[in-house]
Amino acid sequence: MLNNALDFIPEIPLSDAAKNVTDFITDKFSFLFNPVKEHFGSFMEFMSEDVLMNIPPVIFILVIAILAFFISGKKFGLAVFSIVGLWLIYNQGHWDNLMNTVTLVLLASILSVIIGVPIGILMSKSKTANAIITPILDFMQTMPAFVYLIPAVAFFGIGMVPGVFASLIFATPPTVRFTNLGIRQVSKDLVEAADAFGSTGAQKLFKVELPMAKPTIMAGINQTVMLALSMVVIASMIGAPGLGREVLSSLQRAQVGPGFVAGIGIVILAIIIDRITQNMNKKKD
Repeated sequence: MLNNALDFIPEIPLSDAAKNVTDFITDKFSFLFNPVKEHFGSFMEFMSEDVLMNIPPVIFILVIAILAFFISGKKFGLAVFSIVGLWLIYNQGHWDNLMNTVTLVLLASILSVIIGVPIGILMSKSKTANAIITPILDFMQTMPAFVYLIPAVAFFGIGMVPGVFASLIFATPPTVRFTNLGIRQVSKDLVEAADAFGSTGAQKLFKVELPMAKPTIMAGINQTVMLALSMVVIASMIGAPGLGREVLSSLQRAQVGPGFVAGIGIVILAIIIDRITQNMNKKKD
């Protein structure tokens, strides 16, 4: 009797609705998706295979080590770790996979910042925008990351481009939230002082609010980069090359050794990126 009370409304065709919306977007916006897939995919191949892979590994490792040395306040710890860690990845024969992973993470992170910072600024300036976008961000962060692979494949097929698209959706919310938070935390006295001196909205934003909010925004960007890196294994399920594909392949074949080595490569890259972005933030404090 109680169960029947729950059945008075027929099953809502939510699954069919989601499929129809995806099909509609795929069909109507194919004029946009196809050029993005073609040109952005070509650019990613160029960046990965013609640029990064053509840099001699020893040069790449030295550049990262020098960057780590200066950005960590001329301390040797991160620089030495970068040299040893990147050499280990090269030693294990995963250098090309590392370059593909760096390309995916780098482009997904840059796009997330380009899209996320303006949206965060908009949320900080408009209560309406904040009310509308906040639940969207909640949806983006709570939805299992695997689900993003479905529309990514529908829109862009398989390969690195849908991997970047899925990473973009998954990794953008921290930049948006921290930008919004950082600007809202700027002292009201400073904002009122800027207003008193006759600053325009743009001058107040770029010369007072964004500089004061930089540490918080950088913390959000750090989280975005780490989330993009966490997507490399998931993105490999739709054909994205890199260390994630090696982990997935090893998992499918139950090969512990190769999977462990590829996983270590991801961990090393994650530590280097995390420490560099954290030290960039500290340097600007």
